[in-house]
Amino acid sequence: MALGKVVMAAALAVAIPFGALAAPPKQDAPDRPMSGNPILPGWYADPEAAVFGKTYWIYPTTSKPYAEQVGFDAFSSPDLVHWTRHPDVLKIEAISWAKEALWAPSVVEKDGRYYFFFSANDIKNDDEVGGIGVAVADKPEGPYRDLLGKPLVGTFHNGAQPIDQFVFKDDDGAWYMIYGGWKHANIVRLKDDFSGVQPLADGTLFKEITPAPEYVEGSLMFKRGGRYYYMWSEGGWGEPDYAVAYAIADKPTGPFKRIGTILQQDPEIATSAGHHSLIHAADDDSWYIVYHRRPLGETSRHHRVTAIDRMYFDAQGHILPVKMTHEGVPAR
Repeated sequence: MALGKVVMAAALAVAIPFGALAAPPKQDAPDRPMSGNPILPGWYADPEAAVFGKTYWIYPTTSKPYAEQVGFDAFSSPDLVHWTRHPDVLKIEAISWAKEALWAPSVVEKDGRYYFFFSANDIKNDDEVGGIGVAVADKPEGPYRDLLGKPLVGTFHNGAQPIDQFVFKDDDGAWYMIYGGWKHANIVRLKDDFSGVQPLADGTLFKEITPAPEYVEGSLMFKRGGRYYYMWSEGGWGEPDYAVAYAIADKPTGPFKRIGTILQQDPEIATSAGHHSLIHAADDDSWYIVYHRRPLGETSRHHRVTAIDRMYFDAQGHILPVKMTHEGVPAR
């Protein structure tokens, strides 16, 4: 089950470690190599993490000038340390209605097929073609092809620009998509074949769940301890103060009330930390946050890299502030 994820953890080329190896802290398995940060080579942002079978996957946005974001690479790993690049798993040529810029992947598995949700064209009104699309493949590494031949959501609802989607499967088997830009967020329930949306329990198709005035983009949802956690990014993605905040509710439709910020810039590590995903290793209840950040000294807003660090909860279930590191996480 991908929660985008949060993912529940249980190659085409020989995997090599992209992150610099470093000795882990003594209290954290000193005999295991570390991932290092960044964990992927090159400029990548908006990382979507997933676990399919026994393999970890990351599907990032290619962080280039807007008109050059015309395809996606994927990366796979058996251990969070050694990563293999799979180039061009989805190309803009495979999407007939996409004319410029693909970004913000969300990838899930259903009935042996893999579904790749994405944002395209950055539409500004309902007269433009674009929004949220979905592609499908028979393998996690693709190649992915357009499922619908049109956007899944291609118009504005409740003021939310149709971008930055996250797909979440609840315990009862229902699939939801949370999305939105321009400071508004919606939740929809997806049809079982991902061909469209169906009414929520209250009869609405597009329900606004904007958690706070600070909300900007980068939605994510997961369930823990019977409660629903909603996470998102605040600030401008090109600015140093980009950050991640969260809220908790008893239902996926909320209401959600902002609790606080859990990931933000560190003047000794990096700036612009946000648009994240999660990995949950159920065997020992370890949580990992996969996110992008801007290395110190970089001024281009496109110079973003993908990093991974541990995420912890307190006894009440609140998320503790994440400490960004250069070391990353140990192999598992």
